[in-house]
Amino acid sequence: MNIRMMTLAVLAAFSGAAYAAAGQVTVTSPNGRAAIKIARDGGSYVVTRGGESVIASSPLGLEFDGQPELGALVLEKVTKTSVDRAIPLVATKASTARDHYRAATLQFRDRTDATRRLLVDVRAYDDGVAFRYRIDGGAPVRLRGEKTAFMPAGDPDCLISVFDGAHEVPFARRKITQLDEEKGYDVPVVCTTPSGRTAYAITQAQLEGYTGASLWREGAGLRVHLSGVPGRTAPVYESQGGLQTAWRVVMLGNRPGDLIASHLVGNLNPAPQGDFSWVKPGKAAWDWWSGPLMGMQADMAAYRRFIDFAAASGFPYYLIDAGWSKGANKDAWVALPTTDITRAADGIDMPALVQYAAEKGVGLILWAHWDHVRQRMDEVLDTYARWGIKGVKIDFMSRDDQDVVDFYQRVAAATAQRHLLLDMHGAYVPAGLQRTYPNFITQEGVLGAEWSKMKAFVTPEHNLMLPYTRMLAGPIDYTPGGFRNVTPAAFQVRAELPFVQNTRGQELAKYVVYDSPLQMVSDDPDAYRDAEGFDFIRKVPTAWDETRFLSGEPGKDIVLARRLGTTWYVGAMSADEAATTKRVKLDFLPAGRYTATIWEDGATPNNVTTRAVDVTARDALALQLAGAGGAAVIIEAR
Repeated sequence: MNIRMMTLAVLAAFSGAAYAAAGQVTVTSPNGRAAIKIARDGGSYVVTRGGESVIASSPLGLEFDGQPELGALVLEKVTKTSVDRAIPLVATKASTARDHYRAATLQFRDRTDATRRLLVDVRAYDDGVAFRYRIDGGAPVRLRGEKTAFMPAGDPDCLISVFDGAHEVPFARRKITQLDEEKGYDVPVVCTTPSGRTAYAITQAQLEGYTGASLWREGAGLRVHLSGVPGRTAPVYESQGGLQTAWRVVMLGNRPGDLIASHLVGNLNPAPQGDFSWVKPGKAAWDWWSGPLMGMQADMAAYRRFIDFAAASGFPYYLIDAGWSKGANKDAWVALPTTDITRAADGIDMPALVQYAAEKGVGLILWAHWDHVRQRMDEVLDTYARWGIKGVKIDFMSRDDQDVVDFYQRVAAATAQRHLLLDMHGAYVPAGLQRTYPNFITQEGVLGAEWSKMKAFVTPEHNLMLPYTRMLAGPIDYTPGGFRNVTPAAFQVRAELPFVQNTRGQELAKYVVYDSPLQMVSDDPDAYRDAEGFDFIRKVPTAWDETRFLSGEPGKDIVLARRLGTTWYVGAMSADEAATTKRVKLDFLPAGRYTATIWEDGATPNNVTTRAVDVTARDALALQLAGAGGAAVIIEAR
């Protein structure tokens, strides 16, 4: 790891008067464009980029529960640092992340009680800013909320989703003043300044030891609302001693798509401890999406069928979803006390199934309800490790309060200790825990393809919202691979063997566009037999050395390029009803000669045509996309 860390200045024991002339402490990004300014009384902040106001003066502070509120604050000390380091990554959208920022810690003293202090940590990166609160010491801290709010400059156009426990809600375009003051809204909220010069995303990072939050409109701004534990009226949050809140984050770029490659959320989390080289990304066969809502009936022959499919396709995993365990019920979302997830259902020999899969080069991942895992985590995970299971998919938390945040931390650490992959469903939006635990390989918290079994929510427009919104926060277990492709007009809800409202070409492109190091191949094995385009799914990786946004607009289209080694993969998607041609410049390629193999839409939604052309960095590809269509490209050196 190449690390250069230099303390620029340590400013200690200054009186509040020393800052009176300046009126605020400013932390500027390394390139000088982004800045966050904290008022000397600790009561407000401002975010600018390129001299333009992004977040106007907005409140800071904490609200205590059963403890005295902080009085007027005096700025005692400012410690400034600068960091520039390269962080090696495991199984994600790039092989390294540059962690380059300028930072300050502001120490405030309560004017009326000199023993009470509040610390505010601030960082400014070229692609965003972040801040958090800290209180040192061993005394418990009880909160009823934060005073933190985001007051966007002007009344910008934003991409917004209503806050929901499972975080499976579509995004809509709204101005802040159009939002309902009686509803909470989820992170990230993605906006563009009225000038159009800056796109930004409001989100959070490093929830460890804290609680999740939603955003509620208050006037022209969005107020942070902490998530409380159900059934506990107060406090919303309580620490064992001291306080370190989540980071409040504003990602910054020229266009919404420029935020896709950002490592900001991950960089605000601790680096992993120990060796995670055992974490292997890859695709997984999956039985639930094509089968009944209650899960496939436990059956050794049926499980072997999916194992055989994964092996023949070169996939490293098969995910056995709900229904495999002893006493499993048809309503999998209910954790019955009679269900035992340390025992397989009658007729299922799990160790024998693991051995059968291993002999074919396939690892098994098991589904489990979170409440069953929570009650006896060590026993459950030890059992899976003893069986030879490779990972666990944990479902139906549908909360982000302090207790559930703690559960995420504990299960991420516990699975890492046992070399198990972790996939969280019914999950909150990522906040960077994957950086600390690379085995936490993917996460739902998205309105994904599973909803095609139940509602007509997963439209082409929705598909084109996700890369610019939810995906900015972290990996997105959307579960692509539907090979029963129809137009939106012809779509019908069908619980088994469901349809998808886009072309086969768009389904292929999702494997490039959607970031998920553990990526489902969701349909039934029979859907892929001799199917056009399945050869691309077999070839496309799930983790990358580099990610580049090329073009597109939220809800309309996208062209994204990702690299593994010397090979580039391009995904193009469109929500347009009419056919369109996407011209893709190849100037991101190094010098040399390449062959581009192209999969693009054919005569019907289920058809894909394939062609190969010789190209260089001076060329451009003309990709043909049908309505609600897409294309995928592999570019290899000749």
